[in-house]
Amino acid sequence: MSEATRKRVLKAVHELGYRPNPSARRLRTGHSGLIGLAVPDLATPYFAELAQHVRAEAAQLGLTVLIEETSGDATEELRLATGVGASLLDGVILSPLGVSPDELAAVANEFPLVLLGERSYARDQVGADHVLIDNVAAAREATAHLAALGRTRIAAIGVDRQASATSRQRLEGFQLALHEAGVTYDPRLAPRIKEFDRRNGLLAMRALAALPAGVRPDAVFCFSDLLAVGAQRALFEAGAHIPDDVAVASIDGSDEALYSTPSLTSVVPDKAAIASLAVKCLAARIRSDVPLPFEVHTAPHWLHARESTNGGRQQLFR
Repeated sequence: MSEATRKRVLKAVHELGYRPNPSARRLRTGHSGLIGLAVPDLATPYFAELAQHVRAEAAQLGLTVLIEETSGDATEELRLATGVGASLLDGVILSPLGVSPDELAAVANEFPLVLLGERSYARDQVGADHVLIDNVAAAREATAHLAALGRTRIAAIGVDRQASATSRQRLEGFQLALHEAGVTYDPRLAPRIKEFDRRNGLLAMRALAALPAGVRPDAVFCFSDLLAVGAQRALFEAGAHIPDDVAVASIDGSDEALYSTPSLTSVVPDKAAIASLAVKCLAARIRSDVPLPFEVHTAPHWLHARESTNGGRQQLFR
């Protein structure tokens, strides 16, 4: 249209207070332009930051994101995976925590779906695209970094009582790095936790700090930044110096790690890449007229060493 016509249309839109009607749009095109993002906990910095990246990536493709918090409830995750109760959504990006692989496998073909996070099933078991990082490699790199500092009593905080895929895979990487460094795995240095949060990190580190001097850790690998922040608080309470007495490393690469004191060494998953892969996979599946093969995408990650292992004081921004 001409520029004059465009201005007239926009003027009328403003005067009439016009807003697009997703229901009407779906009747005309078969698509609403709405997708869902379902994560366990929006208070967790990792998921909050990931949601920002998903919204930005979706906007570039003309899509709007509705965000749901599942609290890891299997029934809620299954409801969203099938599109039940969300009839206007064209598809969903889901980070499952409570739902089982068998439950997902039974419904995955019914609705455009992309899964995020750890994969604890065979590649062809669940009919959905999957975007993840290599958790074993990430945990291995963080632990190897601690071992390279000469630490020999390395603890792990994150072995959960539910034996989640996240916990299992990060423990595997932890143990692999210990073996490669010639360090024996000591179950006493891997206390079990309930949740990946600050409080559980605090309580686990308190228990580790109370061990006899010959067993007490000189380094700790935490399976999330929040666990590490709690662990650092416990070390502060105990009068321990980081990293001189105990070096600390984790996984998540959240802003929480950057601004903690001392700043936290952390494995950084490429959240922008995770979001881009997930949104593009979902958009392609929504818009395709023919079935597409299901794919597994591994996003990159890297280790960012900071004060909690390197010591000293580092200026965040120069």
